[in-house]
Amino acid sequence: MKKFPSKVDQRSEIEQQVADYLDQGGAVERVDRGISGHDNSEGPIKPQGTLFNEPKSQRTPLPQVVAALESRRRPARPAPRKRGRTPAKKIPIYDDFGEVVRWVWQDDLPDRAE
Repeated sequence: MKKFPSKVDQRSEIEQQVADYLDQGGAVERVDRGISGHDNSEGPIKPQGTLFNEPKSQRTPLPQVVAALESRRRPARPAPRKRGRTPAKKIPIYDDFGEVVRWVWQDDLPDRAE
């Protein structure tokens, strides 16, 4: 099982990376609170409405496609007919002392002469 670094390890690694960056001559610029990273001197990084400024595309009519798919579908099976049987009953079998020994399922069907 892969061991993930703890938060203490992550903090110490980030502090080490910042220290290495500063040692190599890098500088950290302070940004005032409330300043957005999405706004710059030329305006917002992503202008509003860039996602939906394309012209509408033509839609493909699908009735023929749907009809072809429906024609390939297998016809639904008819629901199985229920028999006119009553469900079996669970009948207890007792021993000589009146304790239930086992349960037996008994059908209420009349005996057929075969």
